[in-house]
This record gives sequence, structure tokens and C-alpha cells, in this order.
Amino acid sequence: MLSRRAKRLVDSKARTLVTLIHPRSPISEQYRSIRTDIQIASEDKEIRTMVVTSAGPAEGKSMTVSNLSITFAQQGKKVLLIDADLRRPTLHHTFRLDNPIGLSNVLEGSHRGSKQHYIKQSGIEGLDLLPSGTIPENPSELLASQAMKKLLGVCKKHYDLIMIDTAPLLAVTDAQVLATMCDGALLVTRSKKTSVENVQKAVELLKACKLNYFGAVLNDVNEKGSDHYYYYGS
Repeated sequence: MLSRRAKRLVDSKARTLVTLIHPRSPISEQYRSIRTDIQIASEDKEIRTMVVTSAGPAEGKSMTVSNLSITFAQQGKKVLLIDADLRRPTLHHTFRLDNPIGLSNVLEGSHRGSKQHYIKQSGIEGLDLLPSGTIPENPSELLASQAMKKLLGVCKKHYDLIMIDTAPLLAVTDAQVLATMCDGALLVTRSKKTSVENVQKAVELLKACKLNYFGAVLNDVNEKGSDHYYYYGS
């Protein structure tokens, strides 16, 4: 049973949320396969926090993290999706939510109230969203702060899984900073856009963070002129 907000997302035809709009489609099944691969890769250690990033811009990381978050919530997990791309945030648009305050304001301490005050219900059962908030002047410093570490610690008490959308890896240090605080990372690449050289550089940076690197998602692959499919690979 969909909530009213989820029904509005469906009615608005939010194409990026394919796992909600078309849960039985081949693309949705690919996202579930990625979810399964992540769970298999993390059998030795429970993954509570995960960074999803890309080598460069416009490679599909925000779409990927949104749909993966939905699949984990559909599995019965309580999931928090954090928009930590404090340079070009998009998740509040994806979920049709306001973004007057959010992560940056929590970290800056510029608004009073509990941390839970900033968290929004996505409308999808089991999935909450912490939007980016006001775009700050010092994103990397904020994300590297003790306040960010404390925030993750508090959120882990209330959620089974925290998924974090970050700025592109090769452009700024934000993703690396957050990766050092998290249990795992997933790299998103785009067919005919992400170069092999950039993939190699991005993988090296993630592995240097000494966390569980799950592999890369290759998206925007057009097979036989049909839908775009999403693949997982180490």
C-alpha cells in the first residue's frame, strides 16, 4: 500500500525513481541485483553506512543511490538517504521535497532543534531523507568535521542503513572525506561518458580510504535499442 506522498511521486511520473514507478521492470530488477551483490560482498561485516559517488558529473550517482535506497527499504530495512552533495544537490527535487534546511545547517549548527527535525519522510515506507540544506561556502570542511561524525553516530542508532550521495570523486575531496567515515563505497559510471582512466583513478582513491569497495555500476547501457540497464561489477 503506497502512502499519499508515494502516490504523488507515482502520479508525477518521477522517472528517476524507476524502482517505485515500475517495480517489475528489468531496470528495477537490476537494482535489486546490485543490492544483492552488495549484501554478498559485505557478509563478513555489517554495512551500516555507504557512500555512493561517481568519477565525474552527470554519471547517474544520484539516480542510482535513490533507487538503491528504495530497494533496501522495500526489503524491510529502515534507511536514511543523505544528500551530502553540498555543491549541486538534487535529491530534494527527486523526492519532491522542500530544502530550506538540511545537512549543512545541522553541521553548521545554524538552526536549533534535534537532528531528527531536519529529516524528511520520503513517502516510501522505511525510507527517510536528510536533504542538503543551504549550500555552504566550505563543503569539504563541513563534511570532514566532528559534527559529521557525530551525526552519523546518532543516525546509526535509528536506522539500519545510511546511504550517502556525494559530489563527484575526481572534482573535489568530499567523497573521500566521507568514505573514511563509512563502511563501504559504490562507484557509478556512465557508458560512453566515463573514461577508463577516470574509472581507474576513482577506484584508486576509494581503495585508499581502506573501506569495503563494492565495485562499479555501469549505467546508460542501451541493449538492442531498448531500455537502459544497470550492471554491477567489481
